[in-house]
Amino acid sequence: MIDISDRTDAREETAVSLFQRLRRNRWLTKGGATAIILIIIGFAIVRLTSEVRYDDVVAALRATSWLSIVSAILFTALSFAALTLYDVGALLYVKRKLPYVDVALTAFAAYAVGNTAGFGPLSGGAIRYRAYSRLGLKPEEIAGVIAFVTLAFGLGLASIASFSLLAIAPEIAPLVGLDPFWLRLIAAAVLAGLGGLMVAGRDGRVLQLGRIALRFPDSRTASRQLLVSVLDIAASATVLYVLLPDGIMGWPAFLAVYAVAVGLGVLSHVPAGLGVFETVILAALGQTADIDAVLGALMLYRLIYHVLPLLLAVIFVIGTEVRSLSRRPVASSLGRIAGRLTPILLATLALVLAAMLVFSSVTPTPDENLALLSSYVPLPLLEGAHFLASLLGLVLVIVARGLARRLDGAWWAALVIASVALLFSLIKAVALVEAGLLAFFVLSLLATRRIFDRPATFTGEPLTASWLSAMLALCLFAVTMLLFVYRDVEYSHDLWWQFELSGEAPRGLRAVLGLTIFCGAVALWSLLRPARAPADISSKDALEMAVAIAAKQDISDANLVRMRDKSLMFSPDGRAFIMYGRQARSWIALFDPIGPQDAWPELIWQFVEAARSCGCRPVFYQVSPAGLSYYADAGLRAFRLGELAVMDLRTFELKGGKWAGLRQAVSRGQRDGLEFEMVDPDGVPAIMDELSAVSDSWLAHHRAKEKGFSLGAFDADYIAGQPVGVLRVNGRIVAFANVLVTDTLEEGSVDLMRFSPDAPRGAMDFLFVSLMEFLRDKGFKTFNLGMAPLAGLSARRSSPVWDKVGRTVFEHGERFYNFKGLKAFKSKFHPHWQPRYMAAGGGISPVLALMDATFLIGGGVKGIVKK
Repeated sequence: MIDISDRTDAREETAVSLFQRLRRNRWLTKGGATAIILIIIGFAIVRLTSEVRYDDVVAALRATSWLSIVSAILFTALSFAALTLYDVGALLYVKRKLPYVDVALTAFAAYAVGNTAGFGPLSGGAIRYRAYSRLGLKPEEIAGVIAFVTLAFGLGLASIASFSLLAIAPEIAPLVGLDPFWLRLIAAAVLAGLGGLMVAGRDGRVLQLGRIALRFPDSRTASRQLLVSVLDIAASATVLYVLLPDGIMGWPAFLAVYAVAVGLGVLSHVPAGLGVFETVILAALGQTADIDAVLGALMLYRLIYHVLPLLLAVIFVIGTEVRSLSRRPVASSLGRIAGRLTPILLATLALVLAAMLVFSSVTPTPDENLALLSSYVPLPLLEGAHFLASLLGLVLVIVARGLARRLDGAWWAALVIASVALLFSLIKAVALVEAGLLAFFVLSLLATRRIFDRPATFTGEPLTASWLSAMLALCLFAVTMLLFVYRDVEYSHDLWWQFELSGEAPRGLRAVLGLTIFCGAVALWSLLRPARAPADISSKDALEMAVAIAAKQDISDANLVRMRDKSLMFSPDGRAFIMYGRQARSWIALFDPIGPQDAWPELIWQFVEAARSCGCRPVFYQVSPAGLSYYADAGLRAFRLGELAVMDLRTFELKGGKWAGLRQAVSRGQRDGLEFEMVDPDGVPAIMDELSAVSDSWLAHHRAKEKGFSLGAFDADYIAGQPVGVLRVNGRIVAFANVLVTDTLEEGSVDLMRFSPDAPRGAMDFLFVSLMEFLRDKGFKTFNLGMAPLAGLSARRSSPVWDKVGRTVFEHGERFYNFKGLKAFKSKFHPHWQPRYMAAGGGISPVLALMDATFLIGGGVKGIVKK
């Protein structure tokens, strides 16, 4: 006969295996989709510019008046001033107030990085997490700010595009091939939907969608942000408009085209919308303007609106850093922000310079510069400098990742690469602007040397999908530019072997070939390199070292290391450690690092890099607010898990009306013959058999199995390692709890608490009160009652989606877990509630990480399903 339970288990394992396989390879799908989009964009640009020549674009650039350039710079300043108001409005929405200077610097840097790089590690969200965590905002508040800014920009963009279409649909219709009636109908539908949201959310109303409540901004907030969006998008559109030739189209029509181009660039997920934005603008304006003039304007727009703000942000944060080095007075908050933003800003600048080096390798050198070089530079040296400069650009992309992580090796590599590339830029083309930007980068690195203090290798882990996509985009656009610049050159195999001073096309071909080969080699290395061995349970010596560290600090739950079911990672100086487990593709650290707080930052980075080097996601489970800024610096985001109940034992007495229920429970226990005793570790082995019997009966009665990771299991060595509080009736043990303590007497807590089915009613209350009174009399300051999962998640209208879903589960998930009951039991002791978080990557990673943590605690899928 076939066992149905075995068949069910097999189906469960197959489903989980398939799910994990899809999770493991999802980034390949994402990378492939990005590559397809980039290739389509490349072909579109080449086709749209089929009648344009490179010399015409250069001529159009030179013909741009200085008045247009100055006007573009002024409108850029106006746009970025408006962008800072997004963050101001978001902070008002989450009911937090910060100095405008701090907010303006954070917003300016976030948009300078996001507009220029615009992907994963180098995004506006990463900037805001680093900065606002240093300014004291909670993770849920930062998430609310990011969500508000993103939504405000998206709705503002949709509103402006729709209003513009209503006004100038006949002018836009020929560009998109639709009848003006349909364009106006679409615009009216969008505006009606937005209007419906405004009405639904007026006065901060709540929109109920099933069990999920969504709170919209009130009408005043929404109206204010719409005005900010209008100012921002109108100013940024005008930056490009003043650079275009006169008379191409009216400003209202161009505003609609610009809004659509920006929206498609955002939706494409291509870094900075590169190519997507340009394709839409070329397609829209190609029928009414010279393409060469439009291309020239687009190049200037990228430089003025994207690169210039980035340079200014770098100058500001470096100036702040230099002032702090010279011990001049600097506002403390500005100093904290600047020090944390500098690595990301320099990493983004490195990406810009990398693109500059790559693109310059496929564009011809001006004839007058070639004539000058012919007199001083031998041809082999010129050819070598041209080829190697392009490869240095691609290497700089890899180094940028290390700069974002503050690695000293990346700093040295960036310094050497930029210095050599500076020399090559003069040798290959006398490119003074290129050399000047590289010199600025070198000086910036020298001025911020002390920030890059992490002694780690930036080649120790594979490139992620985001960085590989950035490299791929760089190579594909280099190919696109090559095809555009040398479209009049007839291809032949002989071009590869032509080495002449005027042989620009062969040099470009060889540079692109080198880029392609190098990029492919790096991608293959990232895909095929052998992964490091998975985490192993640590040795006996390591365990003894960890126990000694745990005994000297204040967190009593650190004694869970005694369970020996977790791996250990120690800080370089051996003063702190992380205990962690592995589930699927997650390395999950339990609690903050154990040890002195000054050892946390480097140990957190060490753990994050070790996990990623094995192709896994780093996760920190049940962490405190004290370490949130360190996790933000390491590129992780915090998500609230629940609240920890902590009793102040120094003021604990069962006096007063609020303690009446517990006094009655203690009196009833005494009448039932309950007697409390604290057994020292030396005496635990003598009662181990009785404790085991109580534990077995408790598991059988509750039809439960042992848990792990964040919860202890009944293990003789683990139980005997710390004191045990027991309850007896007529000399027989009917309940027990193992007590976790440290030598500092700062905190005590309980892990396992089990009782026999025939224990008197209220035995748990009696045991907790007895334990707290005993620890209080011994001089302990606090008692840790443990965490209430999903408790305390924000109910504000600005709450992030994570909190809204968590509150829904807390309110309606009683059939799966006793969320409310656990919170109610702890609440009757009137504790102080402290938030606890999970730190993980963004996107879908936190959801997967929480699933992996649940499986790790419950002993896998079977443990969760069968309880």
